[in-house]
Amino acid sequence: MSEAANSRTALRICPLCEATCGLVLTVEGSRVTGARGDRADVFSQGFICPKGAAFGQLDGDPDRLRTPLVRKDGALREATWEEAFAAVAEGLAPVLGRHGGDGVGVVLGNPNVHTVAGALYPRPLLGALGTGNLFTASTLDQMPKHVSGGLLYGDPNAVPVPDLDRTEHLLVVGANPMESNGSLCTAPDFPRRLKALRERGGTLTVIDPRRTRTAALADRHVAVRPGTDALLLAAMAHVLLEEDLARPDGLAPRLEGLDRLPDALREFTPEAVAPVCDVEPAVVRELARELAAAPTAAVYGRIGSCTVPHGTLASWLVDVLTILTGNLDRPGGALFPQAATGRAPRPAGPGPGFTLGRRHSRVSRHPEVKGELPLAALAEEIDTATDDGEPIRALVVVAANPVLSAPDGDRLDRALASLDFMVSVDPYLNETSRHAHVVLPPPPPAQSPHHDFALNSFAVRNQARYTRPAVPLEPGLMAETEILARLVLAASGAPGADPGAVDAAVISRTLGRAVEDPHSPVHGRDPGELTAELTGEDGPERRLDMMLRLGPYGDGFGARPGGLSLRVLLDHPHGVDLGPLRPRLDEVLRTRSGKIELLPEPIAGDLPRLRRALRDRPEGMLLVGRRHLRSNNSWMHNVPALTGGSNRCTLHLHPEDAALHGITDGAPVRVKGAGGEITVPAEVTDAVRRGVVSLPHGWGHDRPGTRTGHASAAPGANVNQLLDGTLLDPLSGTAVLNGVPVTLTPAG
Repeated sequence: MSEAANSRTALRICPLCEATCGLVLTVEGSRVTGARGDRADVFSQGFICPKGAAFGQLDGDPDRLRTPLVRKDGALREATWEEAFAAVAEGLAPVLGRHGGDGVGVVLGNPNVHTVAGALYPRPLLGALGTGNLFTASTLDQMPKHVSGGLLYGDPNAVPVPDLDRTEHLLVVGANPMESNGSLCTAPDFPRRLKALRERGGTLTVIDPRRTRTAALADRHVAVRPGTDALLLAAMAHVLLEEDLARPDGLAPRLEGLDRLPDALREFTPEAVAPVCDVEPAVVRELARELAAAPTAAVYGRIGSCTVPHGTLASWLVDVLTILTGNLDRPGGALFPQAATGRAPRPAGPGPGFTLGRRHSRVSRHPEVKGELPLAALAEEIDTATDDGEPIRALVVVAANPVLSAPDGDRLDRALASLDFMVSVDPYLNETSRHAHVVLPPPPPAQSPHHDFALNSFAVRNQARYTRPAVPLEPGLMAETEILARLVLAASGAPGADPGAVDAAVISRTLGRAVEDPHSPVHGRDPGELTAELTGEDGPERRLDMMLRLGPYGDGFGARPGGLSLRVLLDHPHGVDLGPLRPRLDEVLRTRSGKIELLPEPIAGDLPRLRRALRDRPEGMLLVGRRHLRSNNSWMHNVPALTGGSNRCTLHLHPEDAALHGITDGAPVRVKGAGGEITVPAEVTDAVRRGVVSLPHGWGHDRPGTRTGHASAAPGANVNQLLDGTLLDPLSGTAVLNGVPVTLTPAG
């Protein structure tokens, strides 16, 4: 029988960006030959973007590794899975023996939040290694939002999201959801939702140095100078307080520090920030007044406001504006989503709070945040000796390519080459994994299950969906969940043990705590009996079943009949709608005071640095990044369908700046920053304001030893090579990727 005659369809949640759209895949034999939006999906309702439409090409990429690689005699060679995990155990053991757990570092990339394996196994892996050296993509992206949420609400994962479908006024700061599909605001078909806002008479305002597709749709576009978002937002908050426009309403009794806020923001007048932000004082006042006057309003700040020198302050001020206008925790404002696998509600009251800097990085003494150290500091933690401990000698890298995604990739490239041992879990031999001693390739996404553990915590509507693999696991491949479970065992010195033991240990520990918790629906019950009730085809499914049943919508192992379980999700293949976001601030607050701590000490301590920025008058050209609808960091440049059209690594610059520097459209330009220089073709456009140039992120596929043929044929240039990694937001450890000075010269 031909493959065409054997054609069928299968459901799959798209893992290629944060929108989490439902897909209907066409499968012929074992190949995905097509993808369309699932109109019956309770969340995405048929929406699909170019990335989802190219699912089959990405899934069937011939450059994907299909067997483990182990370095022998200096070269990576194909090996069996048994040989690979034995090599991991043999490589880690001497490092752990000589240096202890902190001789090993763990790097987790962005794709981990898009996989079941990435949600379930990093914590056991860190426990098995006994290391505190955790580096993730968060410190190149959204960590300021976690720090702000932790300081304000006591929980770093408490990030309020805009109630897109009910708000009347949306203020977007440093985000381009028309291209990104949303970030920390999981919203399939973000473009439709923005257009619906306009159609119902609402207002869309965008603050961005570029006239992005989102800015082009807006009622008002404010082309702020890059890196000055915190100053502009502080001035808006100043106006609200100065003109008696602050109306926290029902939030007032739950605010601590409101009386100190006017004095803290006194110097940030519209007139004081105008020369730095390049925004007229009258415009700043109008922005504040419009926000205050709207029936409902939400402020949404993302990567452009996070990866700047005052990223945490900007993130804090986003929530301050929401709070002062009474729009936090109200429909149409900003609300806290509730994921089905999240923590079940607890009684309101004080909690343990959130603490920064429980430990520090060894070389530059950067504070730990949420258990993580800055990814920008990874190279120096490997290549620099100090009196305070030894350098990292081994690295476990899971779905990450920091040679391209972190600052100063050349230095990190050299540092990785100096390691005693490195293991990489990656489907490609890319710019980072080429340094590994062992490469463990996960299967294509169609051969993996999917549930959005993390992203549902930022979704604009509460829902739960689960899809089993659309295609059976190809012979010779290993499920990613099993790869990571075996990696945990290899780190523990037991590479040949049953990987199901990892899941069993997590289940036993979790249920043991649950039965002792007086607020749990299973309080006082026998954990062994609960374990026996779990369903699922393997350990990961049994863990998902447990999390659903203990979660806020779960059946509580029979205590709440009709609640969620794995069986319920399997019976509803298009998902279960759990309703619109609802006010639940009391369930979220975990500060020591039991209130929103509006002016926490770390924030107050960083405000003098923002005041000093009032005296800055940036000169020269400032660099910003940009999003592409067909791209997600460095993932997808090896897929032909996703590298055409506008998805090009070009330098955007304004016509007047081009004339000033003697640069013509399409000509090569040499761009120089503190970390190095690159040469890229110019794209002259008035979509970027004067004094600003823009380059996309994730390119630079020109290093030897990789196996990404299509990406290497049109490699582009790595924008992060312009950065030396020393510029960080001090509170969050987030690399400053936007608003950095560069110089331009014609390269022809």
